[in-house]
Amino acid sequence: MREGLAGGVLAGVMAMTMAVPALASDCREDRVQLRSAQGTAAFTVDIADTDAERAQGLMHVASMPRFSGMLFVFDRPQRAVFWMENTLIPLDMLFIDERGVVQSVHENAVPMDRTPIDGGEGIAFVLEINGGMASRLQLAPGAELRHPAVAQDLAAWPCD
Repeated sequence: MREGLAGGVLAGVMAMTMAVPALASDCREDRVQLRSAQGTAAFTVDIADTDAERAQGLMHVASMPRFSGMLFVFDRPQRAVFWMENTLIPLDMLFIDERGVVQSVHENAVPMDRTPIDGGEGIAFVLEINGGMASRLQLAPGAELRHPAVAQDLAAWPCD
């Protein structure tokens, strides 16, 4: 999974639009979409949905394409606390509830820092993207994530 990010093979696609809605066919496992009042953004992602994958995360990744990231998927909503041990690049972390709504954003997490980053309770997903992207794209609490891992009957922005 991470070999794509580490090798820079995954091509990221981003679209900032004000009026063009994303198509349902764009809803796929290797891509997340986010929408807010400012428009939409899309990232190519690796999925971390097992304990081992979540523990590894983006550790030891030396670089990541601009519109790529990792989506952490939890079995149930919970308190999500991350840190940057053995993580070599600055990251933005978007903490997202089970409906796919961003609850908090931690910008520019410091590489190799062991300080806990607490995303709060009720977190079902965490999206890690390159540091500074959340600010550039104006991604903030209230933005909505679109991905097949979000239960479609609960999703604020469903795939269908």
